[in-house]
Amino acid sequence: MMKAMVIDRVQEITPKGKPLRLVEIPIPEPSSDEVLVRISVCGVCHTELDEIEGRTPPSRFPMVPGHQVVGNIVKTGSGVSSNRVGERVGVAWIFSACGECGFCKTGMENLCDNFLATGRDANGGYAEYMSAPIDNVYKIPDIFTDAEAAPLLCAGAVGYRALSLAEVTNGDFIGLTGFGASAHIIVKLLRYQQPETKIFVFARREEERGFAKELGAFWVGDITDDAPEKLNAIIDTTPAWKPVVEGLRNLQKAGRLVINAIRKEDQDKSYLQYLSYKNHLWNEKEIKSVANITTIDVNEFLTLADEAKIKPHVEEFPIEAANKVLAALKFKKIKGAKVLRIAQMIK
Repeated sequence: MMKAMVIDRVQEITPKGKPLRLVEIPIPEPSSDEVLVRISVCGVCHTELDEIEGRTPPSRFPMVPGHQVVGNIVKTGSGVSSNRVGERVGVAWIFSACGECGFCKTGMENLCDNFLATGRDANGGYAEYMSAPIDNVYKIPDIFTDAEAAPLLCAGAVGYRALSLAEVTNGDFIGLTGFGASAHIIVKLLRYQQPETKIFVFARREEERGFAKELGAFWVGDITDDAPEKLNAIIDTTPAWKPVVEGLRNLQKAGRLVINAIRKEDQDKSYLQYLSYKNHLWNEKEIKSVANITTIDVNEFLTLADEAKIKPHVEEFPIEAANKVLAALKFKKIKGAKVLRIAQMIK
């Protein structure tokens, strides 16, 4: 048996609520194409809030959440080489896809109708062990500690995908709305790949704006502020609608807004009433969403992060604090990425 934190039902997250429950469940047995991973750490993502509150609910209950998983292979299925035992690996949001459809065959398995997500459709990383398909586990570069590697598997990889979709080139003006785990990694990536690009950060909290400046942002302001220049692209990393409307207003002609979120919340959806064709959409502006990530995204970004020595700012917590960490994430008490230490679970 192993210990795990599970989601039992859809519910609202409150400041002192306990949406996750500590339980004992059987250690999974890997199938022929899977490996069993003893988990060291698991990053905390806003998508866990979406799962718990029902915007993208688990496909069954109880469900072990968590999709930024780092640990060591301790057992392999019959179809996997036993030489992989002991290897340090990560598991990301993409648990599996069909492998046969047109999307899968062209490297876009993120759009597969049978896409399964780690921690939503298959048990994830808020546990002592998990099993995962060998094709969707990733060798972790030696340069990173376990805690540093965890956010790279989602916040980093999805930020990398969003940046690719934004199609910015060196010297462009790019905006980031919100400044959590993904956005702060995007800044580090831009400083390495496109050092002449100017980064404009829109964030609600002064602490976030200060952190952005510290990492090299050219300009920082509130969500509703006017940027001093019209922007080529904006990546929105928030769960809200207001930044979408305000971001479109700050784009230049033919600019592109990339929404880097699995789901948007409804609490400020009424803000869409301020959206006008003339002020926000005209002049061939584009809106594009990021849907999941591919295995290529994760592999390419881990290689790039290793090469560029991109290390995220990490706050680490014991797994017993998972409910408090989720509440802090919902109520915006964040700086960088949050990671749960699994290896020393309560005994």
